[in-house]
Amino acid sequence: MRRWARTRAGAGAVALAALAVGCTIQTEGGGAAQGSEGGGSVLAVKIDNVGAARPQTGIDAADVIYVEQVEAGLSRLMAVFATELPPVIGPVRSARETDLELLRQFDRPALAFSGAQSKLLPLIDGSPLRALPPGKAPGDAYYRDGGRAAPHNLFVRPKALDSGARAGALESTGFRFGPRPAGGTPETRRTVRYPSASFTFDWVEYEGRWRVAMDGTRARTSGGKELRPSTVVVQYVKVRPSRFHDRSGSVTPFTETVGEGTARVLRDGRAYEARWERPSAGDGTRFTTPGGEPLPFAEGQVWVVYAKA
Repeated sequence: MRRWARTRAGAGAVALAALAVGCTIQTEGGGAAQGSEGGGSVLAVKIDNVGAARPQTGIDAADVIYVEQVEAGLSRLMAVFATELPPVIGPVRSARETDLELLRQFDRPALAFSGAQSKLLPLIDGSPLRALPPGKAPGDAYYRDGGRAAPHNLFVRPKALDSGARAGALESTGFRFGPRPAGGTPETRRTVRYPSASFTFDWVEYEGRWRVAMDGTRARTSGGKELRPSTVVVQYVKVRPSRFHDRSGSVTPFTETVGEGTARVLRDGRAYEARWERPSAGDGTRFTTPGGEPLPFAEGQVWVVYAKA
């Protein structure tokens, strides 16, 4: 949402203050990598999400996690990092056409991915992003974990990518952060299902967070940390077949993130009916109440789960 970010700089500053206390990005060595002044870039990493890829590493540090449907009704994650860079992230998997439209909201983001279908590569090369697969990244950025089976064993050291990520880049998402709004209805559990995957979010009152389960199993990182977003957005979108397919012939879905529609925003143990609007790929997504007022998210990690409208 680059255009809105410029016209609403004050709102963006409030959002970032809520999202990134301390206004720095912590790197592997514990120092500040970049300041949080407006602008800058993000690091987006495509994350494998089949059972053999779990537990994942480093995604608890992401500012935003997008969930999208891929071939055969499975799911894949895109983890977006700006305020904190963990030492290692993964397993890293391939990019999809949906990612290119989604990432247009950011100013030249860096995209870490394992590769892509050959016919998609020219589109990636022509997109306004820094493509950083293993062949284009520094030699020490990626490595294979010998304790895992391929292809679920590729990991990246984000510091080696020199992505230029900074908290100010998150202004372009269009997200607003603030106190819990009035209204909503009590809701302590929500499940979103794809044909071959499911996500369940349970509210944990004493933690003030949502607990995540994927395919019926509680989600933890390889370090044992539970995934605990503060806000979960179930965004209802059009999902249609793309012109691409995988090696087995399964058609790759394309998730349309430009347009408008309905959403359900979960925060503080309550659910809020919402409208979403993203006028163009260069804009972020604005979430509002049915009456048109901005709908603020809770401070902390945000999950956006794309569900078929």
